Amino acid sequence: FVLVDAGANANCKPEYLVQFAKMGAIYAEKTLGIKNPRVGLVNVGTEEEKGSDLAKATHMLLKEEKFNFIGNVEGRDLMMGNVDVAVTDGFTGNVILKTLEGFGVAVFKILKDEIEKSVVRMAGAMLMKPALRGIKHKMDYTEYGGALLLGIDGGVIKCHGTSKAKEIGCAIKQAYEFEKNKTIDCIKNW
Repeated sequence: FVLVDAGANANCKPEYLVQFAKMGAIYAEKTLGIKNPRVGLVNVGTEEEKGSDLAKATHMLLKEEKFNFIGNVEGRDLMMGNVDVAVTDGFTGNVILKTLEGFGVAVFKILKDEIEKSVVRMAGAMLMKPALRGIKHKMDYTEYGGALLLGIDGGVIKCHGTSKAKEIGCAIKQAYEFEKNKTIDCIKNW
């Protein structure tokens, strides 16, 4: 899923979140190839009347938009495939991003530690290697390279300061796809 915002704008207005939702929907469709992406507003509950004043005001505005707004989504919905574009302020988005990055690393460390406890587990892991590799590919934040900064006149991808060659290569691939699909032009012409 696409997470907007993931750290650039800690203090937002409802109008900003609507703009983020539009840009995220265009990015998901044009660059990632998701047709009619489902846009959800990250909140503490799925009910329309729940959340902060910002969330409630944003929800009202998003209901009026022409894209596929599915309503409020909770943190548990993000990794379950229930939403294609998750919209939030930068503070909350950055907490989500860092939590998911850490979770992926922790899951594989725990799994490795458990597998290494016996020969039988190691043999079972060898049989499951293709499946484990697929899971790692989906959960490994280094597969994505970095965060695309939308809302500027061009494509800028922010990578971690600790990024290695793999992350930089993935960021370049992401930038290529973004440019190839003329995503900026689509955002400008929305």
